[in-house]
Amino acid sequence: MNSPGLSKEAHYEQVRGVLAATGSFLFWGVVPAYWKQMQGIAAIELIAHRIVWSLLFLLGVLWYQQNLTALRPAFTDRRSVGLNLLSSVLLAANWTVYIWAVNSGHVIEASLGYFLVPLVNVVLGSVLLHERLRPLQWTAIAFAAAGVLFLLFGVGHVPWIALSLAVTWSGYGFFKKQSSLGPLAGLTVETLLLFPVAAVALLWWHHTGEGALGRVDAWHHMLVLSVGVITAIPLLLFAYGAQRIRLATLGLLQYLSPTVQFLIGLLVYHEEFDAGRLRAYALIWCGLILYTADSFWAQRHALRRAAGVA
Repeated sequence: MNSPGLSKEAHYEQVRGVLAATGSFLFWGVVPAYWKQMQGIAAIELIAHRIVWSLLFLLGVLWYQQNLTALRPAFTDRRSVGLNLLSSVLLAANWTVYIWAVNSGHVIEASLGYFLVPLVNVVLGSVLLHERLRPLQWTAIAFAAAGVLFLLFGVGHVPWIALSLAVTWSGYGFFKKQSSLGPLAGLTVETLLLFPVAAVALLWWHHTGEGALGRVDAWHHMLVLSVGVITAIPLLLFAYGAQRIRLATLGLLQYLSPTVQFLIGLLVYHEEFDAGRLRAYALIWCGLILYTADSFWAQRHALRRAAGVA
């Protein structure tokens, strides 16, 4: 049945959007299994490969779309270059911590970082943009903070991986919002800015015999050379979906990724998850439930006001 007020074609566009967004988050959810195949390669080298091969793939996509001119606005002034450079550094930091965490047996904690992202976004909005928080948002943040403090004092574990991933990804999103570039062009510019450092590092490691290329087997060569495709596919699916569905729906779907990662860490890799960690995570999940409920109520109220109902 079509959604009320939507034409048949618009309804199908929404369905395709939901499928594309769901596919992107599920892809990001299972991607730890891909990185785990390359545990013998240092995370920093994998990031260099990711930058180089992602750039080549993304430039190929833009060339195929005859849209290379979309990169031009990124270099029109110093502010634009600075914003994209900050975005690229935060993205590289996020990628590095994430891959290291996955390959060091911390998939569950990495998933916690992405569970925390929506709440960190709210805090950044309050601190940097002076946005007023609603009472339920404050309550959600309090639950999440209590969960982190419980990990720190109750379990004796500083969740630095989760906090690093949440802060770098939220910061990346903050600077991305200041950019006029679309997702594809934006990621292309970010990898382009990082490309010189990544390329020099890979050439140096190859020269000294420490790099993966030329010293690993054919299977690992294929994995390393496919990082550009692995990076770009979920991004393209996400961009397609984000243009066609409501922000609230997208916000709900985003929990698929860390949920799948959590289950993989727990059920496939059998990472430690004792009663203390369960209590801490439960507090954070309660915060997320409150945050999600508040977001839906706020959007519903806004829609009613726009329709003249409230």
